[in-house]
Parts: sequence; structure tokens; C-alpha cells
Amino acid sequence: MDNKGFRRSSLASFHSNTSDEDMVEITEATLDFTMTDDVPPIDRDMAAGFVSYNGNGLNGGAKVMDFLDVPGVGTYEDFNTIDWVREKSRDRDRHREILSRSKESTWALLHSVSDAFSGWMLMLLIGLTAGSLAGLIDISSHWMTDLKEGICLPWFWFNHEQCCWQSNNVTFEDRNNCPEWRSWSQLVLGRSEGAFPYILNYFMYVMWALLFSLLAVLLVRNFAPYACGSGIPEIKTILSGFIIRGYLGKWTLIIKTMTLVLAVSSGLSLGKEGPLIHVACCCGNILCHLFTKYRKNEAKRREVLSAAAAAGVSVAFGAPIGGVLFSLEEVSYYFPLKTLWRSFFAALVAAFTLRSINPFGNSRLVLFYVEFHAPWHLLELIPFILLGIFGGVWGAFFIRANIAWCHRRKTTKLGRYPVAEVLMVTAITAILAFPNDYTRMSSSEMISELFNDCGLLDSSKLCDYVNDYNNTKGGNLPDRAAGNGVYTAMWQLSLALIFKAVITIFTFGIKVPSGLFIPSMAVGAIMGRLLGVAMEQLSFYHHDWLIFRGWCNQGADCITPGLYAMVGAAACLGGATRMTVSLVVIMFEITGGLEYIVPLMSAAMTSKWVADALGRGSIYDAHIHLNGYPFLEAKGEFSHKTLAMDVMRPRRNDPILTAITQDSMTVEDIEAIISETTYSGFPIVVSRESQRLMGFVLRRDLIISIESARKKQEGIVSTSRIYFTEHTPTQPTTAPPSLKLRAIMDLSPFTITDQTPMEIVVDIFRKLGLRQCLVTHNGRLLGIITKKDVLKHIAQMANQDPDSILFN
Repeated sequence: MDNKGFRRSSLASFHSNTSDEDMVEITEATLDFTMTDDVPPIDRDMAAGFVSYNGNGLNGGAKVMDFLDVPGVGTYEDFNTIDWVREKSRDRDRHREILSRSKESTWALLHSVSDAFSGWMLMLLIGLTAGSLAGLIDISSHWMTDLKEGICLPWFWFNHEQCCWQSNNVTFEDRNNCPEWRSWSQLVLGRSEGAFPYILNYFMYVMWALLFSLLAVLLVRNFAPYACGSGIPEIKTILSGFIIRGYLGKWTLIIKTMTLVLAVSSGLSLGKEGPLIHVACCCGNILCHLFTKYRKNEAKRREVLSAAAAAGVSVAFGAPIGGVLFSLEEVSYYFPLKTLWRSFFAALVAAFTLRSINPFGNSRLVLFYVEFHAPWHLLELIPFILLGIFGGVWGAFFIRANIAWCHRRKTTKLGRYPVAEVLMVTAITAILAFPNDYTRMSSSEMISELFNDCGLLDSSKLCDYVNDYNNTKGGNLPDRAAGNGVYTAMWQLSLALIFKAVITIFTFGIKVPSGLFIPSMAVGAIMGRLLGVAMEQLSFYHHDWLIFRGWCNQGADCITPGLYAMVGAAACLGGATRMTVSLVVIMFEITGGLEYIVPLMSAAMTSKWVADALGRGSIYDAHIHLNGYPFLEAKGEFSHKTLAMDVMRPRRNDPILTAITQDSMTVEDIEAIISETTYSGFPIVVSRESQRLMGFVLRRDLIISIESARKKQEGIVSTSRIYFTEHTPTQPTTAPPSLKLRAIMDLSPFTITDQTPMEIVVDIFRKLGLRQCLVTHNGRLLGIITKKDVLKHIAQMANQDPDSILFN
């Protein structure tokens, strides 16, 4: 048996670095998908048992060997894009087969019921797992954050707040100081006042921060390189149909959970909310392997991942409805109504699980839950809109600065030293953060304090007002003159604003888990609180001004600074992420009040308008473009007057498109084409002369089928003829057995004419999720357009580098 030609080339071709997007040859210097540091995929068994849709049902035509049951046929290589049309057709065929069998026996009926119920069971498991992991992360990060400042001697597993809860020697006014909690200077020196204790506490704070960040970056680098960053850009790309093996695997889940705690505890300017979405999607991907329907279908799996993203936001913010809307608005590419219901259920279960764990001890799902009592006035929309403008300007500035720094990291020697970069950023952050009370505390605690509506018993500097108890009516406090503590807090917050706005630029994107939600909200909350206190003092001292006259009398409770902080937080988060509807819902779920929807909506829309005017795309879209992910944005518009013939390959004066004839090529001919090209698929034509299109076959399916036939089908040699026709002609008795591969051929490839406008082609790729479409003229095959061709053309029309659309 002559296997020489195939063995020399097929395996090398099969494991080549060519993306599934490319149907023409690309040099290795341009496109390198080598993943030497990649995480081993957890789903090795997913290659088995797939069936390939061929446009004629599951078993189209007679065959010598059933190639639909060959392991690997119909699956996808790493860094490829799935075929949404084929995956949905495959699922419909599977569903029809189960329904038809359900009438045959009781067992088949039970199997049909369990198949229908499996989606809801999977959502239940995802919600339970995501909620449990979020509770674990919240409790651990809170304890380790306080560990930088001291320890609870009787109960070392308690954080500072829990330690003083257990104490019997603490008063309400001084509830954060109890003898059971010891700072490091008290443990070592026996005292906490003076220069030397301050220096010792300073030193221990920096050392703990460096230790936590060092452990985080080493774990990420050595065990799960995909665990760094927020994960949202990659999840958006995966949900659009791209495959990144291991990104949602078990090692990524384990390491991301551990390092997220370490990164947050180190005091870096990052949050855990974005990475929690990645953690929830990892849970969803792993749990998919328990159910055949989702394990063997990439499109169905992405529906699960969309629901898992909703559960992630639900536990990150304690906002289940906001989580569903976030998944729909921000990350999902394909979101049918069934996925909406299941996302809602998964978010509900996740929120219930987190509430049962009660990680913050306040019976709430988030640390900064607040309730405001004073209503807002129509004239306050002016400062709210000003906060929206600030949020839009800051968001656009942050995106440009962060992308410029990340690009510098990728193109210079800085990218070769991720550990040194993380340690450097941590050292600078810790050294600058410790002297300021508001940057020393965690970002979540700071946001909680900034959102707080001051009461008589609040001991915070932000609530150090000159109280006139004779003017206090009911439970509401009137606007009061600011005391020394408020003025001290104002300049400290001003320094914190500059520090947070700058250091976040260099922190987001380093090789540890890093979310952007909390740092963005922190910047906006600081600015909002500063503006709120300024408005409050203006109304107190100048209540007779025109803008205050009639609604803000002396002694009235007019201005709520905490509300301004909340609106500012929404504005800055919206400016960076371009969220609108989901952002407003998340914010009012956090605060528990529907009364402030209009201020939030005005700030969110203003920030989006301003940010879009200064630069298109969110921070996640910018990172997708920076990394060269093949993501076709569904929200954009294509208005150029180009035709399919201007984009298709081969171009004019290029060699003719490589195609396979339906009945005139041998195994040796096919092997030669595979070895001499790097195309990921081949059109099937009637003959080279007619070029009439019959179907399309993937390179991977060809290789696996021929290899399997050589091993399992008797008599297959290099001279065996390959047929893609429905009926095999009679062979001479001396001829070797033929190989029939019609079952692996797609009989209904999507085709367009060469005169189709590109705006229609772009819409087709967006709405159908195509990998490629074939171009014909008068029924004759002319060329092919892939998703990457479309992306390159869009970039070229926008005067951008088309070669940037390459996965890096």
C-alpha cells in the first residue's frame, strides 16, 4: 500500500498554523499561531462523535465507509471560526431525530424529555457554581486585603470588620478600632503611634502587595497564560464563533480564581467584576461537557456561554437583570429568545447562591449597596450632564492611553518581562497609595464610602459636618456647613482622582487578572462626590441664588453628594465601556432605587455621545483590534460602494482558485493539493472546464477521512479514485477500490455573484455567522470571500492596516 505521499505531508498540513479564515496561502512570517505556552485543552474528547451536515440531512447518499462517524470529522481546529449555519443545521437534524424516536418507546420518550430539560439543568449548575466561586473570591479577597494592614489575633480567619464584630470592647462611634485587631506595628513594636510604627506599617503594606502580585503573575505565567486580563474581549470573540482552545478550560478557571484573589488583594487599580465574567464562562464551558447536546455543538455551547456571562455580571454586581442585559448588549453575538430566558434563570440562581453565602455580612450582594432618601430636582440634571461629559472625556482618553501603552508593551522589550512589569506597577501603586486614606483602602470600600449618604452617627471624614441638631427633622439631615474633615477629604480625594486615573492606564492589561469596572467607577465616584459636596455647600451658603430658589430653602435636605458619586461612577464606566441600558439597570440594582433612573440615563447617554465623538469603540473593542481577533462588529455600518469581485480571492492576474473535481481525482491528487497548499477548504466542481459548483469540503475533514480510510477500508491506495457524487460508477475489476467522500461535503455552500454589493456581503457575514462564501458568475465558480477578507476590507476602507486583522 503506497502511503508515502500522504504521510509526508498530511500530518504537517493538518497541524499547520493556518487559520480557518484563510483559504489562500499565507506565509508563516505573516501569521503565526504557534502556542507553545498554551494551556492544554480540556475537551480532547470533543473531537469524537460529531456528524457533518452536508445539506442532505445526516446521511446523504450511499457510501463505502460511514465517514460521518469518523472521530474528528466536522470539528474545528484551534484559532478557527465555527460555521454557524452548519452547527444550527446539525442541531436541528439531531432534534428531529430525537422527536421521531420518542414515539417508538418509553425510553426514547424519557430521553427526549431529558434532552429538553438539559438546558435548564445546565443553567442551574452554572448559577450554583458561579455564585459559589464569587462568594469564595469575595471572602478571600476581603480577608487578604486587610492582611496588608494587620491581623485579628483571636480569630486570624476574620477580616478587620468581622474581627471587630466579634469584639465586646468596641463602641459604635469607634467601631473600626478594637483591641482584637492588631496592626503590624502593634504586633512588632507594641504601639501604633509615632514615626517608626508608621514606617513599619508602610513597609509591611508594600511587601504584602508585592508578594501577592508576584504569586499572581507567576501562577498565570507558568500554569495558565490565558488567565490574565479581564477576559471580556476574548469572550466577545469566542461568542462570535472564534475558537481559542483552553481559554475557558479547567486550568484557566482554577488559576484565574486563585490569582484574582491575589491581584485584588495586592491593591492594584483593578477590579474583580470583569474577570468574574470570565470565571463564570469557564464554569459554563466545563459543565457543557456533562451534556452531549452542548458538548458536540459549538453554536449551542455559545448560547450557554452567553447565559454564563449574564450569571457572571449577576454575582459581580448583585444585578441579575443587569447581567442579562449586559450579555445581550455587550458580549453576545447570537442571542435568541430561548437564551434570554435561560440567562435570566442562570443569573437568578447565581444571585440567590451568592446571597445565601452572604460574603459581606450585610445581607446584600455587593459591598457598596446604598439607599438614598432625598429626591432630586430637575435643575440637578445640569451637574449630572456635566458628570456625563467628564465620563465621556475620561473614557476616550483612557482608551487611547491604555491602547498606546499596550501597543508599546507588545512591540518593545517590555513585553518580554511580564513579572518585572507587574512588580514595578505594584510597587509604584503601593508606595503612592499608602499615605492617602482613600487610595490605601480597597476600591470597593472607597466606592462604598463615596456612595454613602451621611447620617448623624457616621464617623467618616466625608461626614464631618457642623451639625445643628435643632434643625434636624425626622430621619433626614439638612444641608450643613462642611467641617475640617470634609475639607481634608476633598483634597485627599482630588489626589486620589489623579492617581486612580493615571495608574489604571498602566494596570489594565498587565499579566494578572484585571477588571476595569471598579477602577472606572472609582474615578467617576470621586469626581461625582467632589462635585456633589461643592453643590451642597453652594446650596447651603447661597440658597438665595436663582438656581436654588424655590426648591432649596435654608435648613432643607436638597443635595445628596452620594447620588452625585453614583452618577459619576456610571458616567465613567459608560465612557470606557460604552454601556447604556445594562449600565443604568446595574446601577439602580446596586442602589435599590428606581427614583434615580433619569439622572443615571442622562449621564450614561451623555458619556456615550461624548466618548463616541472622541473615538469609536469601547475599551474591549479596542483590545480586540489590538490583538487582531477576527471579530466582525455587529453594530457597525458599511457604507462603501465596493463589490464582491473587489474583495474575493483570487484577484485578477492571480492563479486560478484551487478546486477539487467531483469524480476525476485520485487519493494521490488530493494529497498533493493538501501538501502544496495551506488552504483550509476547497470548492468541489463538476470539472475543471465547466467550473460548475457542486459543494465545499474542509481541509481537516479531507485529511481525517483519507487517513481513516487508509487504515480501516481495505484496498485504499494512492491511485484509488475519490468520488463526491451521489452514485459511484462501475469500476474495472483491476482498479483499486474507490473512496466515496460525499458525506463530508457541504452540498449547500453559501454563494453570491461577483456583482453583489459589499454592504450586503458584510450583512450576510454578520447575520448568518459565515466563515466563507463562494463567488460565482453565470453559475461558474470565480473565487471565495472569507470572514478575514471582509475584516481586512473594512479596515482598508477605514484607512487602517488590513494586515492587523491577524490573531496574535
